[in-house]
Amino acid sequence: MLLKPSILTVGILLIFCISCGENPKNNVDKVEEKIEKIDSIPPVEKDTISQEKDTSFVLTEENAIDFFFNYNKTLKKNKVKITTNMGSFTLELYDNVPYHKANFIYLARQKYFDSTQFHRVVKDFIIQGGNSDDKRTALKRQKIGRYLLPPDAKKGYRHDRGTISMPSSERDNPHKLASPYEFFIVVTKPGSYHLDGSYTPFGRVIEGMDVVDKINQVTVGDGDWPLKNVYILKAEVL
Repeated sequence: MLLKPSILTVGILLIFCISCGENPKNNVDKVEEKIEKIDSIPPVEKDTISQEKDTSFVLTEENAIDFFFNYNKTLKKNKVKITTNMGSFTLELYDNVPYHKANFIYLARQKYFDSTQFHRVVKDFIIQGGNSDDKRTALKRQKIGRYLLPPDAKKGYRHDRGTISMPSSERDNPHKLASPYEFFIVVTKPGSYHLDGSYTPFGRVIEGMDVVDKINQVTVGDGDWPLKNVYILKAEVL
C-alpha cells in the first residue's frame, strides 16, 4: 500500500541525511555468499515521467522518491524481459513494492541495462547484474542521476529461488538503502533465506530460469567476475 508522498518524503529525507553502513555479513557456512557492495552514483538525464521526452531531468536523493511515487502510478506493465548473450529470461515485478518496481522499469526504458554485464556470479547462490567495466555504463549513471532507494522488505516476500532483489549501497548504510542500478537473482534451492530482511525482493523469474542457472555455472575469476563476460544485450518492458 503506497504512503502519501508527503509522509514518505519526510521519512526518507531523514534517512538520506544519515550516513549509512556496509552490507550485513551472512551468518552462513559459505564465506563467499555475500552480495557485492556497490556505490551509488553521480548526475544528468533527458527524460520526463513518460521517459520519451528530452528535458534534461536528473534524479537525486532529494527528488527520487517523489518521482518514483508518481511514475509508478503511470505504469500498466510489470514484466521485463532480459536478453543476454547466453539466452533470455522474463521477470514479473511485484506491484506492492512500488519504488523498486518503478525504478527497474524506468532504468529498462532508459536502456540503462543494455550492454551491462552479470559481473558477479557465486555458484549455487546468486547472479548479480547491472554493472560493467565499460565507461559507457558510468556515463549512463551520470546522466540518470545519483540516488538510493529505501528498503521495502516487509511485504512478505522471501528470497526464494528465482527472486530478483536489490543490493545495498557500499557507503556507511545502517538503513540498508539500495543501490538502484544493480540487482541480483537467487539460484539457491529452495532459496537464500538468510538474506530476508536485509535486502528487498521486488520480483521473480517467471520464464527462462534455465538461462539464469546456466549463467550461474560460468567460470569466474577474482571477485566472482566471470572470466568470459556475460552481457545483458537488452532489457525490454513487456
